[in-house]
Amino acid sequence: MFAPHRKSKTVAVGALLGAALLAVPVAAHATAAPAAPAAAATAAKATGLDDPAKKDIAMQIVSSAENSSLDWKAQYKYIEDIGDGRGYTAGIIGFCSGTGDMLDLVEYYTQVKPGNVLAKYLPALRKVDGTDSHQGLDPNFTKDWAKAAQDSEFKKAQDHERDRVYFDPAVKQGKSDGVGTLGQFMYYDAIVMHGDGTDSTSFRNIRKRALSKAKPPAQGGNETTWLNAFLDARVWAMKQEEAHSDTSRVDTAQRVFLKKGNLNLNTPLDWKVYGDSFHIG
Repeated sequence: MFAPHRKSKTVAVGALLGAALLAVPVAAHATAAPAAPAAAATAAKATGLDDPAKKDIAMQIVSSAENSSLDWKAQYKYIEDIGDGRGYTAGIIGFCSGTGDMLDLVEYYTQVKPGNVLAKYLPALRKVDGTDSHQGLDPNFTKDWAKAAQDSEFKKAQDHERDRVYFDPAVKQGKSDGVGTLGQFMYYDAIVMHGDGTDSTSFRNIRKRALSKAKPPAQGGNETTWLNAFLDARVWAMKQEEAHSDTSRVDTAQRVFLKKGNLNLNTPLDWKVYGDSFHIG
C-alpha cells in the first residue's frame, strides 16, 4: 500500500515529457524460434537495467518504497487516494488521475481494447487531470480498476506505459551518460517519483543540478562521484515537498549500494526503506 509520503509525480507529466522520449518504442514480446539473430541482437542491447533480470530487481526495489512489498506484480489492481493532492494513485508505478499518466494509460488501454471497463471514465479523467478531484470517477472507478486489473491486456498496458514514460527514458539517459545499471536505476527511481517535467524538482532538473557539481562518465567524470552528486540533487528535490521529506529510499537504499561499489546492482542486495528491511538474494 502506498503511504502519503511515498508518492509523487510532476503534474501533467505525460504532457510535459519531451516528444523524443515519449516516442521510445516498447520491445515486442519474445516469440518462439526462428528469429535467432534478432533475439541475439536484442540481448546484446540489454546491457544494463534493461536486462530482464535487472529490470525485475528494479521493479522490486521501487515497490519496496512505493508499496512496502517486493511483490510488484501484485500491484496492478492497487488503487487509492493517498491524500497527496494528485487524486487517485494506482497500478504498478503509481499512475495518478491528477498527473496525466493515468489518463494516458486508460487512453492506450482503450486503443488496444475498445469498450473496456475503464473506457467510460475517459471524459472524467480528462476533466480531473491536474487536480485531485474525483468528479465523474466515484463511486465505482476503484472497483472497475480492480476488475480491469484481472485483464491481461490491462496489465500489458500498464507495463507499456511504465516503459514508455519512465523506464525507457531513464535507461536511455543513463546509457547516454555512461553510467551502469545502478546509475540507470537511480535515474528510473527519480523519474518515477518526480516525473520529467519542467519544474525545479523534475528529473531533468535534478540531473541539471548535479551537473553543476560533477560530470558523468560520458563527459570524463568519475562514475561514483557523479552518482553521489546526482543523489545529493535528488535529496534536495525530495526535501522541497513534505510528501517526500523521508529520503530513506536514497539514504538507506541507493547510497548503500553505491558505497559498496555495486555499480552493476548485483545480488545479493540488502536495504531499508522507511525503516523496513528488504533482501533480494
